[in-house]
Amino acid sequence: MTKNTIKVVVCGDDKVGKTSLITTLMKDEFIPNLQDVLPPVTINRDFSSNPYSPNGTILIDTNNEDTTQLHLQLKSADVIWLVYSDHESYEKISLYWMMLFRSLGLNIPVILCKNKCDRYNNSYNTDDQISIASDTKVEDEEFIPILMEFKEVDTCIKASALTKYNVNQAFYLCQRSITYPIVPLFDARLGQLKPLARDALERIFLLSDNDQDNYLNDEEMLALQKKCFNKSIDINELEFIKDTLLHIKPSSSSHENQYYVEGKGITKNGFLMLNKIYAEKGRHETIWGMLRVFRYTDSLSLDDAILHPKLNIPDTSSVELSPKGYRFLIELFLKFDKDNDGGLNDTELGAMFKCTPGLPKLWSQTDFPLSTVVNNRGSITLQGWLAQWSMTTFLSYSITTEYLIYFGFEDDTRVALQITKARRFRRRAGKFYRTKVNDRKVFNCLVIGKQKCGKTSLLESFLGRLYSTLYTPTTKPRIAVNSLELKGGKQYYLILQEFNELEESSILHDKQKLKDCDVLCLTYDSSDPESFSYLIDLFKKYNRNFKSIPIIFVALKADLDKQQQRGSLQPDDFAEQLYLDHPLHASSLWLSSLNELFIKITETAIAPESCTAGFPEELKSDDSDYMQTAVVLGSSIGFITLLAFTVLKIFKPNDHA
Repeated sequence: MTKNTIKVVVCGDDKVGKTSLITTLMKDEFIPNLQDVLPPVTINRDFSSNPYSPNGTILIDTNNEDTTQLHLQLKSADVIWLVYSDHESYEKISLYWMMLFRSLGLNIPVILCKNKCDRYNNSYNTDDQISIASDTKVEDEEFIPILMEFKEVDTCIKASALTKYNVNQAFYLCQRSITYPIVPLFDARLGQLKPLARDALERIFLLSDNDQDNYLNDEEMLALQKKCFNKSIDINELEFIKDTLLHIKPSSSSHENQYYVEGKGITKNGFLMLNKIYAEKGRHETIWGMLRVFRYTDSLSLDDAILHPKLNIPDTSSVELSPKGYRFLIELFLKFDKDNDGGLNDTELGAMFKCTPGLPKLWSQTDFPLSTVVNNRGSITLQGWLAQWSMTTFLSYSITTEYLIYFGFEDDTRVALQITKARRFRRRAGKFYRTKVNDRKVFNCLVIGKQKCGKTSLLESFLGRLYSTLYTPTTKPRIAVNSLELKGGKQYYLILQEFNELEESSILHDKQKLKDCDVLCLTYDSSDPESFSYLIDLFKKYNRNFKSIPIIFVALKADLDKQQQRGSLQPDDFAEQLYLDHPLHASSLWLSSLNELFIKITETAIAPESCTAGFPEELKSDDSDYMQTAVVLGSSIGFITLLAFTVLKIFKPNDHA
């Protein structure tokens, strides 16, 4: 956020007191009869009380006779301290100096300083301790035309090297123009906050409005102050803020004050107006104090290093949500479930994603919320919400870290994730296979099969939806993710992915996609005699890619009349040749068959050896300790859900109690 060292170039007409200002700053006293130009001076960070000040500031005195050197120094500057002292040097500010800066292509802040002000009036007290709120206000009318004409001018200030008046403050303003830049925040010509600043402040308002009533009440304002500045706001200052907003004339014709409503709090427009006032008064620190706590960079974007932290992930490991990540997402769900019906409707989802760029692209591409569990009104349930984020984290954890920040996660997002151990492989009978896993809770299954074999209905059934006779061809990838609980109380998330035939070919060519696959579910229509030959052709074409990946054959539409498959081998015979189990027979109309299938997929992901092609039965290990016999779909009550109910009791007390 802050440069380690900034360079301040002090320039202006001859004899305006540039060298005297630098010397007074360094020596804390006025020294007459100085040399014409000082060598570069470095000031350490602890010179200023500014907590965001750079580690060092280099002050460069300039000589107007050597224009080449002057231009080089200006081009290397981070900020310009432009000094004048009388009418003649004032005229040259706009006629010469500002034109010079523009001709050099400089796009850096300029601090305009009127030196020797002790000669012109006595309207100041050298002992005054001037606050940021007042000393940066434009009190001299001669500053106004320059501020209006040149947006490069950050701040204007009067000073006197002789009396030491405002010398330290002028230097501080130079530092502040870098550490608390006003240019990204405020358009002085229009007198308005800039669009990016408005967007950032609106997001801060939304995240601070904990009760989601569109007002910041006293408690929320105090919490915001504590979070951003680590101190409580003075109650008198808070009352002054409210009184100020209450008496500002609304910009619209509405009779209701649009900035503060008594008994409710500060509105979003009032919060923006308050920050506009801070910008106008030069209280950049206050605005930046909030922006930086909410992870904004000087360009008013969220820091990419925070949105997408680097993780060291072994080649065959996966990324899952940690208990802390699940807890945050549960609390977020409960916060926006305004009607407390256990589901997020479109309005509630819209409110939740207001402080983000919108739904993740991955979700839009996979028909969210139809990719997970919804209730009978189409609202995503808590179970579906957690399943969706489990899937997102598995497929692209950087989306999860990004949105955790958008949602206001305050810690390092890496604590919301956990990395599983790398897969272990063993060799037996000259073949490699995956060994059992103990630390994974999210598994990825690719559902492959000929068009119209029933894959889409299988995914719909996994989400607890009724079978539909209406055929809809799969034109883009589909995902279904749900939680399931095996006997013994262990809860898992299973991701089923379906593709059209063209995409299947691409997937089976992609070694990384196959590496991320826990189980290949090869499906065919048991009532279509041409369906299984499609799988045989896939094996012939991609045989080498199928090695070490667990495989399950599934005969779908088992409620229809079974047909003899046309081809060189029948499904049972083909499975036997590969030393795999005979196909499971399943139907979207037979709930027990679906339960058996989803159990089998999960068990295979946990203990893959038993379903790895090419192992005779006598070479396979005894996986009986991993074989479970029961599954609960649609209403899991494992750790995550129990945690949800616990949080619900804490955060959602009975309104009628």
